[in-house]
Amino acid sequence: MASVQMASAAGAERPIYAKVSHVIPELEWGVHAPYVRAINEIKRRKNAVILAHNYMTPEIFHCVADFVGDSLQLAREAAKTQANTIVQAGVHFMAETAKILSPQKTVLIPDPRAGCSLAASITPADVRLLKERFPGIPVVTYVNTSAAVKAESDVCCTSSNAAAVVEDIARERGVNTVIMIPDEYLAQNVSRQTAVKILSWKGRCEVHERFSAADIRAYREANPGIFVLAHPECPPEVIAEADFAGSTSAMIGYVGRHRPARVVMVTECSMSDNVAVEFPDVEFVRPCNLCPHMKRITLPGILHALETMTVEVTVDPAITARARASVERMLAVGVPKRSLLAA
Repeated sequence: MASVQMASAAGAERPIYAKVSHVIPELEWGVHAPYVRAINEIKRRKNAVILAHNYMTPEIFHCVADFVGDSLQLAREAAKTQANTIVQAGVHFMAETAKILSPQKTVLIPDPRAGCSLAASITPADVRLLKERFPGIPVVTYVNTSAAVKAESDVCCTSSNAAAVVEDIARERGVNTVIMIPDEYLAQNVSRQTAVKILSWKGRCEVHERFSAADIRAYREANPGIFVLAHPECPPEVIAEADFAGSTSAMIGYVGRHRPARVVMVTECSMSDNVAVEFPDVEFVRPCNLCPHMKRITLPGILHALETMTVEVTVDPAITARARASVERMLAVGVPKRSLLAA
């Protein structure tokens, strides 16, 4: 009976599969299709939306997500959605951000263990100590942090708008120095874009810190003519070897504008599969670095979350009010039309 239901679902969802057929094998689709059908049906019944980060696997990103993008894009969608329920297909800090921006809505995360090495690298107490040590210096906090850390900060940023946020807060406060936490490499890379002095923290992304300049040179040697696109959470020496550096959305935009024949995205590897769906004429060389936290989010987990309305993400109202101010200021700054390196 189960095999008949799987075959039936696989057939009924063929229009969806047609879009992802060159990144999801036919055999795998037979397993995914029943979940895709069930999730899309229950979303409609419960007035729910799924926000999926660019690092989700293709069966989530292209087949059940209502809104996709980087942290900045997903934060904007969380702020304006009319749905009753938000399911975060991403990691825990993203779900907290959605709750901060839509406190009246139910926010679910399919697996609460989906964390982040950057978020784990700093605490609210750490931020308070930084402010005591550097009085009057504004704190710019990457969105890859807990709600409690955001609440201790002056403004948040994403990799899309970090430089613009740094310059905006420095201009408003009349200072030439800011504290930027917790990603050490993002802070170092952003410092190349601005005259504002940046004091950094020692946090690192466990995916991006593993890339090296030697890796980039190896990609070029094995794939002559390849274009290298790197995320600014990578070490500065990696950025220096790349042809272009920017947020996940900026990388997608680069591929769309320039259509390089062959490209490697130096970031979490599922993103290459998702972008390849949109640009089948571009050959993607896949890096092998996976985020173990992102991979905790699966179709069965999303379906279970919607069926049981668990696990609900809550944020202390006292923290929400202060964190919301930091996040809303980030959203007001917007996305600058530039990248770390010239295209």
